[in-house]
Amino acid sequence: MKTKNILYMMMAMGITFAPACKKALDLDQKGVYNTSNYFRNEADAVNAITGIYSLLEGEDYISHAETTFDIASDDYWRSGDHSEDEAIENLTYDASNAQVRYSWRWKYETVNRSTNCIINIPKITAISEAVKNRSMGEAYFMRAFGYWRLMVIYGDVPIITDEDYTNQNFNKAKSTIEEVRQQIEDDLLKAVDLLPESYGAADRGRVSKGTALGLLTKLYMYWEKFPEAIAAGQQVVNNSNYALAANYADNFTRANESSKEILFAVQAVQNVIQNDYTIYYIPRPWGGYGFSQPLQGLADEFEANDPRKAATLLSVGDQMDLGDGNGLTTFTADLSSTGFSFKKYAVFNTEADGGGPDHTYAVPLMRSADIYLLVAEALIRTQGLGAGDALINQVRRRASTSLPPVVGAGMTELIHERRVELAGEGERHQDLMRWDKDNIVDIAAIYNRAVSKAPIDRNKTVTFIRPKHYYYPIPQEEIDKSKGVLIQNPNF
Repeated sequence: MKTKNILYMMMAMGITFAPACKKALDLDQKGVYNTSNYFRNEADAVNAITGIYSLLEGEDYISHAETTFDIASDDYWRSGDHSEDEAIENLTYDASNAQVRYSWRWKYETVNRSTNCIINIPKITAISEAVKNRSMGEAYFMRAFGYWRLMVIYGDVPIITDEDYTNQNFNKAKSTIEEVRQQIEDDLLKAVDLLPESYGAADRGRVSKGTALGLLTKLYMYWEKFPEAIAAGQQVVNNSNYALAANYADNFTRANESSKEILFAVQAVQNVIQNDYTIYYIPRPWGGYGFSQPLQGLADEFEANDPRKAATLLSVGDQMDLGDGNGLTTFTADLSSTGFSFKKYAVFNTEADGGGPDHTYAVPLMRSADIYLLVAEALIRTQGLGAGDALINQVRRRASTSLPPVVGAGMTELIHERRVELAGEGERHQDLMRWDKDNIVDIAAIYNRAVSKAPIDRNKTVTFIRPKHYYYPIPQEEIDKSKGVLIQNPNF
C-alpha cells in the first residue's frame, strides 16, 4: 500500500488537525468531503480502501493490543509496565481493562470503513471493472477480518448491516457467535470471488484470493467445519502463488514483502508511518519496549536440530547488527527477564539507513504455513492418524531437511508443529482454547502451573477458569454507552 494513499485517505475521511500557527487559518478551503460526495472515481475508491489498511498501523489495534491477547499462553511473560497487560496475562481482567476496551473500537472502525466502501464503490462509474472488483473484494475481506477478531476475542458481538450503516443505527444488541460466523463466511466467500490471485510490485501487500481463503480456513477450523476447512485450505496449499518461502527465516527479514508465503501483513514506511508492532518485541536498550518475552518452555519445545529456534528466539550470547555503526552487538542477560527475546521481530535498518528498528519490515499476520498445518489438523481429525503427514512434513522439510519426518502423526505432533512454527505470531492461546473445548488438551493443567524457571527465576502461573476465560468481557464503557442494549458476557 502506498503512503501517499494513506495520507490522501486521512484527508478524505475528514480527519482534522490543529493549525500549527494562525497563518494556517488563512488558507483557501479546497473542498469538504463526506460520504455523499467523496466516491467519484477510481482513485477515490483505491484511496478509500487504503484507508482501511491504514488502521492496521494502530498501536491499540493490531500492534500491542492484539499481541496482548496471547500473553496468557505458556509461550510468554508479558514484561513491560502495563497493569492492564498483567491482568490479561494472569486472567484476572475485568470489563474495565484498558486493552479489552482499546481493541473493540478499532475492529468496529474496520467494519465501518469497509461497509462504507461496500455501499459506495458500486455507485462509481469512472472506474475499471478490474479495480472495482478488487476493491470490493478487499472491503469484504477487511470487514470479515474485523468481525473475525471481534468474534475470536469477545464471542457474541453486534453485527452492523449495510442498512444499519446507511441509517446510522449503530446501537445494536449482540448477535450470536453462529450469526457472526455466518457473516464472516458470507463476506469471505464474496472476497474469494472478487480478489485476484496475486499482484504486481506496485500493489504488493494488498489482500489476495489466497488471503481470503486462508482466513476462511481458519474460520472453518474454529467452527469445526473440517471438510470445508480442508476444501478452502487446499486451494492455498495447491497454489504456487502462496508457496512456502525457501527458508523459514526469509519471512522475518527486511525483504519479506516479496515472500509468497505471507498472505497478510502489517506494512509501513520508515519515518512516515510507524509500524508499532515490532517495537514492542525489541529490547529497550535496542530501541524497543521489551514486551512479550519468550519463556524457557517455548525454547525447550524446539527439537535440537530445528533452525527455527535460532530464527525465532534471541538467546544470551547471540549477536546482531543494530545498524548503529558498532558492528555486532551481543544479546546479554540484562536485556530480558526470561533470557530470550523474539528475533523474528528484531529487524534493524542498516547503518547507511540510519540504524534503529526497521519500520519497513512487513509483520506477518497470516502465513501459508499456518494454513498448511490447519489443513493437516483437519485431515487428522476427520481421517485419523497419519492423514496430515504430508503437509506437516512439507513444513518441517522447509525448516530443515535434517528434521526427521513425522509418520502416523496425530494431534500431539500437530500441536508441537504449530507451536514451533508459529511462535510469537498470536496463535498459541487461541489454539489451546479451541483444543480444550474438544478435550484434546487440558488448558487449565497447562496454565495452572509454573511453566518456566527462567535464568533469573521468573516463574509464571495462570489460573484458567472454564468457560469464563474462553472469551473476554464486552468493554464496560460500550455497555454503558448502549444504555442497556449490549449485555455483558456470562461470568463477568
